[in-house]
Amino acid sequence: MERIARLVLKHRLVIGICWLVILAAAFMGVSHVSGRLSPQFSLPGQPGYLTNQKILQRYGMDGGQQPLVPIVTLPAGQTAVTSRAALAHAFVQLASMQPGSRVISYPSTGSRDFIGKDGRTTFALVYLSGYGPDDYTSAISQETTVLRRALPGATVQVTGLPALSGGSSNGSGIGILAEVLIGALGALVVLLVVFASFLALVPLLVAAASILTTFLLILGLTYLTDVSFYVQYLIALVGLGVAIDYSLLFVTRWREERAKGHDNETAVLNTMTTAGRAIAFSGGTVAIGLVSLVVLPVPFLRSIGIGGILIPAVSVLAGLTLLPILLSTIGPRVDWPRLRREGHESRPWARWANGVVRHRAIAAIAALVILGSLAFVATGIKVGEPQSSSLAHGGTAYQGIVTLQKEGMPTGVITPIQVLLPAGQSSRVTTARLQQVPGVYAVTSPAESLVSVLPRNETSTAAGQDTLSRVRAASPGAGIGGDGAQTADFVHAVYGNFPLMLSVIALFTFILLARAFRSLVLALKAVLLNLLSVSATFGALVLIWQDGYGSKTIWGVSATGAITDFVPLIVFAFLFGLSMDYEVFILSRMREAYDETKSTEQAIVHGLARTGRLVTSAALILIFAFVALASTPDNDVKIFATGLALGILLDAIIVRSILLPALMALLGQWNWWFPAWAQRLLFPFTRHP
Repeated sequence: MERIARLVLKHRLVIGICWLVILAAAFMGVSHVSGRLSPQFSLPGQPGYLTNQKILQRYGMDGGQQPLVPIVTLPAGQTAVTSRAALAHAFVQLASMQPGSRVISYPSTGSRDFIGKDGRTTFALVYLSGYGPDDYTSAISQETTVLRRALPGATVQVTGLPALSGGSSNGSGIGILAEVLIGALGALVVLLVVFASFLALVPLLVAAASILTTFLLILGLTYLTDVSFYVQYLIALVGLGVAIDYSLLFVTRWREERAKGHDNETAVLNTMTTAGRAIAFSGGTVAIGLVSLVVLPVPFLRSIGIGGILIPAVSVLAGLTLLPILLSTIGPRVDWPRLRREGHESRPWARWANGVVRHRAIAAIAALVILGSLAFVATGIKVGEPQSSSLAHGGTAYQGIVTLQKEGMPTGVITPIQVLLPAGQSSRVTTARLQQVPGVYAVTSPAESLVSVLPRNETSTAAGQDTLSRVRAASPGAGIGGDGAQTADFVHAVYGNFPLMLSVIALFTFILLARAFRSLVLALKAVLLNLLSVSATFGALVLIWQDGYGSKTIWGVSATGAITDFVPLIVFAFLFGLSMDYEVFILSRMREAYDETKSTEQAIVHGLARTGRLVTSAALILIFAFVALASTPDNDVKIFATGLALGILLDAIIVRSILLPALMALLGQWNWWFPAWAQRLLFPFTRHP
């Protein structure tokens, strides 16, 4: 680290110019990133996805597409049966909106299951060809107009999962730029309190450089592979928090070195060998957590993982190159009026640490009860698509669901299951057999060798998944498609190998931390506490979103009944690394203190007194960023942001401020156990006595 620091300071002009060139290119390219991001969620190799692709190739209908569901209530005096010809004409016009579109309805199938108990209300399943997620708003408007013109006097409501996802309760959001500005404003307030000088602006400058540079790299990546549109949210707000956290650690230590009387260049060099080393290790732990996404056989998750790894990588690069240049040049001048100095430890945090050390057993038990209770709740997590009832609570799409239920038609019809029959198998026989399957509401055959099964319960629910399993069992040799089947395959593919993946990540993190702290016990404890912290976060997500204790009050969103399939994995990947940041910050300082004093209790008190305010401030900055992220209209992003915010809050308050020092006080000298064989394994090129 010292060699890197001397190299950076020696060539500060060249490195500074390089950063200016990179930022100029980023300014020009950042506006093009959003348009090149992909909304696709492909699952290569999975049976449900492959079946849906075969249906698309044969019939021009993507089996995995969530259909729009127009609901028509004819005027009094008319019935769906007597108006079959008019309805057929209207639905043909819908299909002609876009070549290749397909409509499944009462006129096309003759099934009375498409008609409500009043005889006047009927629904259809509309699969639009060539429409992406961003096109559904205009498609809904066009469908409504077409049906109203073709069926004068009829009431038209268009529902379905795509329509509900854009329901009025979700709003339109404030946009990524506004979210970043809100997060940056919250961060600025925290930084002004921490530094009490214009130095608070320096971490924001480094964060801006990190975010823009990461966007530039993502732009280049889009020319090589598809990159999920979720990446833009992660770069903007996770990048903001991570870059500022690293800068906060670095600048705080630099001020401390200056307070000791060192000249500015020496202060930068000393900071690089301490805080710089902690930043590098911290970036490594974040990257290791995100490797879990890169190795998965799911392209959109892989792109999120790659984008996520770029965030800490660029933040570390900026923290170890751009930040030393800024501090070595303008640092002393912007550190004004210096209302707060770093020459002394935080007295409140020293008193807190002493209290935890004195009451170590009580503190440890209390923290474990809180985290353990939440972790137990997490065992009830259901992974899948949210229920329609959680997606909207107003507007035409919501009223359409109400109409379906009022007329005795189950909401499961908006999540059809597609059955692709092998050659020679009769669709008529299959239709009759599937109609007898428990949980099935209706079965139709929209094309030769293709059967559509309408379940009573949405496939996102446990009952709907049971129906899907029974349909699979009753269709030997057939391909089972539809959005529900694709989701079930996703959960199996991703979470089936999760324990093995978790073990590998934990092992690599353990090795990295053992090298950083020169202790097997501290490394093992850090990994175990992190896993406990993440488990508790999942428990909080179950309570707030899956069970609805909070989502309705805060966001006006009812209990989802399940956590969207990919969200827990992304939360784990990011939170595992982000929360480890604080472990690295605190334990690095405790290790330094122990090397000086050889007293575990003094090391705990000194380390927490020096880093408690820093970790709390860093956590607040990240929480501000994730609260801003939760303002997006997408429920999946809301859940993800909630998970990260709660995870950081639990980690900073319960784990790092209470449980960590309490356990270290209980373990005493065992904290520093690092036998000779471990030294030889982890430092093979270093001579040991």
